[in-house]
Amino acid sequence: MTRPLEARISASALAHNLAAAKRHAPGARVMAVIKANGYGHGLLRVARALMAADGFAVLTVDEAIALRTHGVTQPILLLEGLFSDPELAAARAHALALVVHSPGQVEALETCGPGAALDVFCKINSGMNRLGFRPEALPGVVERLRGAAAVEHITLMTHFACADEAGGIDVPLGQFWRAAAAYRMPHSLANSAALMSDARTHGDWVRPGIMLYGVSPFAGRTGSELGLRAAMTLVSRVIAIQSVRAGDRVGYGGSFEAPHPMRLGIVACGYADGYPRHSGTGAPVLVDGRRTQLIGRVSMDMLCVDLTALPSAGVGSAVTLWGDGLPVEVVAAAAGTIGYELLCALAPRVSVVDVS
Repeated sequence: MTRPLEARISASALAHNLAAAKRHAPGARVMAVIKANGYGHGLLRVARALMAADGFAVLTVDEAIALRTHGVTQPILLLEGLFSDPELAAARAHALALVVHSPGQVEALETCGPGAALDVFCKINSGMNRLGFRPEALPGVVERLRGAAAVEHITLMTHFACADEAGGIDVPLGQFWRAAAAYRMPHSLANSAALMSDARTHGDWVRPGIMLYGVSPFAGRTGSELGLRAAMTLVSRVIAIQSVRAGDRVGYGGSFEAPHPMRLGIVACGYADGYPRHSGTGAPVLVDGRRTQLIGRVSMDMLCVDLTALPSAGVGSAVTLWGDGLPVEVVAAAAGTIGYELLCALAPRVSVVDVS
């Protein structure tokens, strides 16, 4: 018997969310961010659903080559750039675009042998202090990139640390423009939060990520509240029923003590499937479309839900862990994390089913 746990991925939801990104930034080209195996949804599956995007952004050369091998002709951007000469050769062979964020990467482009010239996205550190050149270093970097035979076109870019907060882009945006104003070059600034909240960031390329999967980039709001549709719904079934008395303990460590007689359902899903172990009693779950809660600790392969108020539920009842009808943001908040983590943590052993 097949274990009754599957992730249902909706191509139409992905396409809907891409269209939403285009509506928010009508004058910009859309670089769909599909790194981390398409945020857990499947790299190639997501690319097929988002073929109306103007370009794609991934992390590794292998991801980019897989896209090229499967017919993607749009620009493909490597978000951390390159780390070796063989990667540079592969990028030239497959016409990849590169983020350049370190002196070593600039030097590699200056000193490489003859071959195809590449488009580069020169990253300015506008305050996140993760990757990129400080604004005062930009003139020297641009001069070197302009002189490198391996460089075709230069786009200036940055990444915002606090785009999901009110006023969070004001200072970094000012830093970016003070550095970039001297150059007539295209620019790329907006992640999902900036794209949806501030037209000043739209520019030439926007880089939506989490919104494409139907998840809100803003704390306290869900994707559906923003007009987005959940692309992943994680579903399972009740596989056993337990009736417990007042005072009985449930699960590893006995962390939950029943305050009264309860009827519990055991669900085929655990932390080895990607459900967060650090979640606990009170996390929301849908059973037969009705909301109930997680009880006790999440096990490797199973979790427990309260069926006391759902007398019609039993073995075989449908369970939604997150997705359509139960926003992943709400589940993540109950576990003290973010929707990104739950989606990206989906385990390889979970069956994935394509739905419309």
